Amino acid sequence: MKHRRDKVWLQLASYEVDGFLTFSPENRRYMTGFSGSSGYVVITAQETLLLTDSRYAEQSAYEAKESTVHLHAAKWMTSLADYIADKKIRRLGFEPESVSFATYQQLAKTIPHVVLVPVVNVIENVRMVKEDSEIATMKIAAEIADAAFTHVTQWLQKGVTERDVALELLVFMQKQGATGVSFDTIVASGERSSMPHGVASDRVIQTGDLITLDFGARYNGYASDMTRTVGIGEVSSRQREIYDVVYKAQTTALSAIHAGMTGQEADTVARDVIVHAGYGENFGHSLGHGLGLAVHEAPRLAQQSQDVLQEGMVVTVEPGVYVSGFCGVRIEDDIVVTKNGSYCLTQSTKDLLIL
Repeated sequence: MKHRRDKVWLQLASYEVDGFLTFSPENRRYMTGFSGSSGYVVITAQETLLLTDSRYAEQSAYEAKESTVHLHAAKWMTSLADYIADKKIRRLGFEPESVSFATYQQLAKTIPHVVLVPVVNVIENVRMVKEDSEIATMKIAAEIADAAFTHVTQWLQKGVTERDVALELLVFMQKQGATGVSFDTIVASGERSSMPHGVASDRVIQTGDLITLDFGARYNGYASDMTRTVGIGEVSSRQREIYDVVYKAQTTALSAIHAGMTGQEADTVARDVIVHAGYGENFGHSLGHGLGLAVHEAPRLAQQSQDVLQEGMVVTVEPGVYVSGFCGVRIEDDIVVTKNGSYCLTQSTKDLLIL
């Protein structure tokens, strides 16, 4: 992981720190490859230290081969202080968004002669542009989600509950090699489909429902995130109209997105289609977000976003229209940004399926 450390250290230059401490699970895995649930990472110009405990002795030795691994006893803060003293670290960067006030106070007390320097989004900025190996892993996560969508549309019928659908997706994806879901699966049917984040409930699916299926698979730490909307038995002309508007907005955005475009510009492409169709007030969220070790990460595709898209970024494109008490439609793909455009990792049909 030396190449990643070099990139991060370059980002840290302006902070004039001697070391950098991260508590973030995603950053820990990105910098060391360690997938355990407990551990802290200290980065210097010369090395990456993984500080964890004896439960992970074998796992850390296997996964974090390019890092220095130290197994601490019960008081990990003491081990951290010893390392900082040994390396003569006088200015230590830390991530204020992931450090509680209590932990900050403990750090200040344990290493009183060290200046704690708040550093924001340094590793996250490096993580935005994916390496080829990361994209290959995310492609597998997307393929698992695609397979799950094919499976669930062959299985889904009226009379089952939203929770039944979410469970079916979970079990199928794990059988395909997923280590779990990327987030709590959204299955929102009928009038509940107007809730953008309508996590699966006990509602029984009925004829005439539109159903929003928003789910993803985790594979080797990386997330996929896709949404499709399907109908049961029959749908009304207005439901089809709304679906067509969202379909046009999503495919128009997919055709337009390329490196050099801002997140605001990408959002506007899709939003203009929806506004022109008369549903602007029914599209309340942003167009998309970065995807990787976290299901929501930089960059953002939103009206206030000045993030500039770069080659190798992986983002979601997910416009939606939600009419309260009636229905909602969202269509989402995971895409890789290229110099002149983009390509989709998720490949499931976007035609309105009536099951």
